[in-house]
Amino acid sequence: MKSFFLANLALLSTASARTFTVFNACPFTIWPAMFTDLNVAPNVPNFATGWEAGAFTSVSFTVPDNWKAGRIWGRRNCDFSTNPGPNSCLDGGCNGGLLCDPHTGTGVPPASVAEWTLQGDGNRDFYDVSLVDGYNLPMRITNNKGCPVADCPVDLGPNCPAQLKGPFDSTGFPVGCKSACATNSPNCCSGQFNTPQTCPNSGVAFYSYFKSNCPNSYAYAFDESSGTALWTCDSGLNADYTLTFCP
Repeated sequence: MKSFFLANLALLSTASARTFTVFNACPFTIWPAMFTDLNVAPNVPNFATGWEAGAFTSVSFTVPDNWKAGRIWGRRNCDFSTNPGPNSCLDGGCNGGLLCDPHTGTGVPPASVAEWTLQGDGNRDFYDVSLVDGYNLPMRITNNKGCPVADCPVDLGPNCPAQLKGPFDSTGFPVGCKSACATNSPNCCSGQFNTPQTCPNSGVAFYSYFKSNCPNSYAYAFDESSGTALWTCDSGLNADYTLTFCP
């Protein structure tokens, strides 16, 4: 009887988790990273907070049904051997080195970020591709239930406005495009500009560059009003999600 109970408990545990797949479709190695805001909820995925992903490789892992305030992003041009910290990578690095610190390892901008809150308000999954912290890799979020796709499939580095372009690799190629937030408070929607009314997208420099190239992404802090920034899926569908870099 005990073994029967344990077997059924295992089935229930499996059923109560989602499967996330992270696929590196880039023709070069990246170092994906994952962070959960533990101030929001303690539920964390059953996987490392950072790993090496060779070109055209993927990993799958389980995520709690109620994962909250979670994010995954990619890091480029990393070397953790001599400086295991936020500066170990050309962009996207985090406190902790390869394994991002679970409390402070949010990632150094510029970085394209995939974000999730599962079982949120109205029993919905919320997810998005955010360029609020700038851009460093194209990415796409898909799922197995026919819910909308969130993505930024374009390389924003080469045509990035000059004052935002970079950092650059050893060949001089731009592997990032900084957010206009790096320049002043109005662009960050911070301080006295911390509401949708005081920080309309018309007042954010270069908003149109990010949004026109990646219309299905979060291009600035209050981009919900665009209708193509924050996406939802009925939590009752128990969707599994795939994040693809360089789709």
